[in-house]
Amino acid sequence: MMDPLIIHTPAGLYCPQADIYIDPIKTVTRALITHAHSDHAISGHRYYLATPLTNAIIKQRLGNYLQVQDIHWGTSITMNGVRISFHPAGHIAGSSQIRLEYKGNVWVVTGDYKTEKDQISGTYELIQCNTLITETTFALPIYQWKPQHIIVNEILSWYHENLGNDRTTVVLAYALGKAQRVIQNIPIEIPVYTHTTVEETNDALRKAGLKLRPTIKISSKTSKKEILQGIVIIPYSVLNTPWLHALHRPVTATVSGWMAIMGNRKKQTADRGFALSDHVDWNQVNKVIRDCGAESIGLMHGYTLALSRWLTNHGKHSFIIPHHLNQDQEVVTEED
Repeated sequence: MMDPLIIHTPAGLYCPQADIYIDPIKTVTRALITHAHSDHAISGHRYYLATPLTNAIIKQRLGNYLQVQDIHWGTSITMNGVRISFHPAGHIAGSSQIRLEYKGNVWVVTGDYKTEKDQISGTYELIQCNTLITETTFALPIYQWKPQHIIVNEILSWYHENLGNDRTTVVLAYALGKAQRVIQNIPIEIPVYTHTTVEETNDALRKAGLKLRPTIKISSKTSKKEILQGIVIIPYSVLNTPWLHALHRPVTATVSGWMAIMGNRKKQTADRGFALSDHVDWNQVNKVIRDCGAESIGLMHGYTLALSRWLTNHGKHSFIIPHHLNQDQEVVTEED
């Protein structure tokens, strides 16, 4: 057996040969960042290496003073003999898997990912490897997603129902990722209005090259009558605030993979729930594991124990990577 190319440390995943971390949870000198959600990209690293879209959000959220270096999908750099490349993960705009190769030994860290095309996040790329480290956020058989177009049509039907009832349609979505996915899949004839937090993220991504359909930031000059005709996208933090109540008879919906479970839909405080996730479901994660050719599977971020047992029962070698979140616990993060 070859020495592991990537090991777990208190700071997160670490490649000793290249002396570099992947999505570290503590400050380090050099960090490879899969995407810009807050539990993967923290402030304080000396150097950041990520895709241009990811770096744009890192600088917008964490500070323009940070030392970031862009790397494009499919290009590679070499550090002390380790060849490092970034590849589309399909999770959110700019999100990446990271491939490391040393003396013919290939490891892939998926970061957070999904295999369904969503029109905004890049198309997931299957990478052949010896060892795969995969997230397991929704790695239970109860999580099996409907195709995106079905959920989008459900949201649009709900919007038209609201419009007929003289009510304002409000979608709760994380400002980075889910918001852009929902926005991009709303027909152009329906105006999309956004909260400032969402629009600031949109602006940063557009300036970095993302082709996102037009949106309108709500201001004091935007009339309630105008807003009523469209779909409003807000972050969860705006729910039950005066900003939301100032709209004309607002009705709200959460868009999240957790909405696939009836109990979660009942617990939420929004009026509706739509199960649209930016992660792989049970069938998709198992297909990736089968198709990538890996002899060994590392599991992190979610239902690691459940998937590990399943893989063991089906003749696959797996290992669990500890994480700062509790294992096998439903934790709604910024990347659901």
